[in-house]
Amino acid sequence: MTDSWRPTSARSSGSSPLKPPEQAELIAEPDSEDEEYQYDEDRDRDSALGSDIESSASSIASSILEYRTIQGRTYHSDRHNANYFIPNDEQQLQSIDITHHYLTLLLEDRLFIAPIPNNIQNVLDIGTGSGIWSIDFAEQFPNAQVIGTDLSPMQPMWVPPNVRFELEDCTQPWSWPESYFDFVHLRYLFGAIPDWNEFLQQAYRVTRPGGWVESCETEVIIKCDDGSVPPDSAFVTFWNKIYSEIGDKLGKSFEPITYNLQENAFRAAGFRNIEVYEYKLPVTGWPTDKRMSEVGQYVQLTLLNDLEGYTLMPWNTVMGENAPGYKENLAQMRWELQNRRLHGYMKTRYVYGQKPEA
Repeated sequence: MTDSWRPTSARSSGSSPLKPPEQAELIAEPDSEDEEYQYDEDRDRDSALGSDIESSASSIASSILEYRTIQGRTYHSDRHNANYFIPNDEQQLQSIDITHHYLTLLLEDRLFIAPIPNNIQNVLDIGTGSGIWSIDFAEQFPNAQVIGTDLSPMQPMWVPPNVRFELEDCTQPWSWPESYFDFVHLRYLFGAIPDWNEFLQQAYRVTRPGGWVESCETEVIIKCDDGSVPPDSAFVTFWNKIYSEIGDKLGKSFEPITYNLQENAFRAAGFRNIEVYEYKLPVTGWPTDKRMSEVGQYVQLTLLNDLEGYTLMPWNTVMGENAPGYKENLAQMRWELQNRRLHGYMKTRYVYGQKPEA
């Protein structure tokens, strides 16, 4: 199978010797005079990408390929108790890979910002998803051994020889030995972690003295600074509503930035040399800044590619299964994601820290 639909992965040129990029000022492009904020159902359209993606299913025992099916979408197996809200099927894998692309664009073609050395040896990627970050890192650092973990075996079969994937529930006790990894990478685990302090304590335990841990999280609540997103928009009444309420239902926060969960957990675990960098992710290509406009277009593509996957379980959890109004809200949200007059964004925060030398 081919993966021609995938964007070309942006890659860093080595360790992270430069200061992480600063947030570009988000200034909106002038609005078209003929563009109005009014939803027209006839304009609504599905955004489709190709479905070519490699699967590692043939290399995994059938007993762990028993996915749950919810209204036609597959989720991780009931053998885990994590109750994760995002599907694990091919359509979602496409969005995961596009997410990887816009995050590397955000970091000016870097895979990470922690100041790790070039001679790094053992690397752990928690919540690897499609495995794209692990694969890119392994290719960039061929002398490093990279382990990517996830709840589901949805990674490709053909990977660099220095990367392997394991099934792990990161909310359970970690199986790796103490002080083993030089770098632990944590990305997009919002809605999956019931106790961030305990989670970072486990990362601290498996990191060697002098090693680094980096966390990247996005707060998916859509914000707006200029009043262009009206309070009755689907951004607010649909998307923000379900993501504001689902955290309490599942006992897992979807607002890691508002509650400073990353930095607090890094400090509680005992990390030193902690650095925090925050960015605004536009949800469409509305900014005038070229790089941030491109980032926004990929965020938009990520969401339009699988808007149902991002909202189906949250809607059922918050509003009740088969509650009326889902399809109408989905259509309105899809249209708003194609309206550049709405200057919405999400906040993303990177936090990294170092385990003290022994």
